[in-house]
Amino acid sequence: MGAEAVLELLRAIDLDVMRDTLQEEIRTTSGQRHKRAVKRLRVVEAFRKSENKPDWMIFTVLPVLPPELRPMVQLDGGRFATSDLNDLYRRVINRNNRLKRLIDLMAPEIIVRNEKRMLQEAVDALVDNGRRGRAVAGSHNHKLKSLSDLLRGKQGRFRQNLLGKRVDYSGRSVIIVGPELKLNECGLPRKMALELFKPFVMNKLVINGYAHNIKSAKRLAESERPEVWDILERVVQDRPVLLNRAPTLHRLGIQAFQPVLIEGSAIRLHPLVTTAFNADFDGDQMAVHCAAV
Repeated sequence: MGAEAVLELLRAIDLDVMRDTLQEEIRTTSGQRHKRAVKRLRVVEAFRKSENKPDWMIFTVLPVLPPELRPMVQLDGGRFATSDLNDLYRRVINRNNRLKRLIDLMAPEIIVRNEKRMLQEAVDALVDNGRRGRAVAGSHNHKLKSLSDLLRGKQGRFRQNLLGKRVDYSGRSVIIVGPELKLNECGLPRKMALELFKPFVMNKLVINGYAHNIKSAKRLAESERPEVWDILERVVQDRPVLLNRAPTLHRLGIQAFQPVLIEGSAIRLHPLVTTAFNADFDGDQMAVHCAAV
């Protein structure tokens, strides 16, 4: 039921067979069927090129935020003030444990299905409380803040904590035109990239045996020796960066790009992606943020 059925359908998809079928449909049809087949083929080719599988769109394991991002503070009198996320996570865990117990007891199918539905509702509330049905309320009858609530709006993580102030793992520079770049790429100055990704570079220096501890790895990274640049090239391959130009008037004012290491001190950007940022190349500055995970 629910996501389980969707997961099985997605697992049954053979992308190569579907591509051949859609190509044949494009050759032999016209009108709306032709347009629909072209759109579907674009999606199939995107999955094939990125080597992603369709069933990866369904969560089978739920990630849990670190405790620092959902704190619990002890108050006077032995009481606790806790993040709303802890209550939402607790609902998911309790219902998951109850479902497991019902399956072990071989409970009737109708009871198991009802418990699965309740588990899905608990996960939905954690991701976006109130999106489907009535919002889950706390002890004082206030709507619990879900993961989406912590990100969106003026008080959200992006606008409140990331934009408009100086934060760690970020940089700022003038943008210049980079027509040789792909649309999803940005040119990042090598020295800026080294500073942004220094923790990851230091980690690789220790793992690869170039340094024995973090202190010596930091010294080696700051020396800018050839092996440091080689490791930096590998580090940036699977770590996109966020580019932002103030004022951020809509959600496209901050976008992710694949960094390409370049010489110089300016950030390079493909001219066709500047419209969403309302940017041009007459001295505009943009901020770059490293996703430190």
